[in-house]
Amino acid sequence: MSRTPPDSGIRRLLVVDDEPHIGLLLRPQFEALGYRVTLARTIAEARTAITPSPDLVLLDLHLPDGSGLDFLAELRAVPATRDLKVLILTADGEDRAAERAGALRASLFTKPFSPSKLAARVAALLGDSRLAPEPRP
Repeated sequence: MSRTPPDSGIRRLLVVDDEPHIGLLLRPQFEALGYRVTLARTIAEARTAITPSPDLVLLDLHLPDGSGLDFLAELRAVPATRDLKVLILTADGEDRAAERAGALRASLFTKPFSPSKLAARVAALLGDSRLAPEPRP
């Protein structure tokens, strides 16, 4: 599977969320920080967009064509995406979902969220301290 060359410094994010405003909010936020952002509104679109493998997937739990957690389980079953970093975006505070996400080695980030806090979390997950937003006084 092809990846952006490590020396290019550009990290790829795949945002999988059926709410159009999420993509409209996140794409400019992350592109301003130097990330390349691909949007998918369904699991079917995400399956297509997963190649080349992104550096991190921002994944909604509830999608029109299935469960984000089921899609994550699919990713974990494939060697090329087994270790892909995944941050689940959810308004669902259900313990069972959190437990399954943890078992699938994904982090949770609850909606609604501050774009700058989400960007800081993504940067931390990717080890991109140079891209983390500066804290405000």
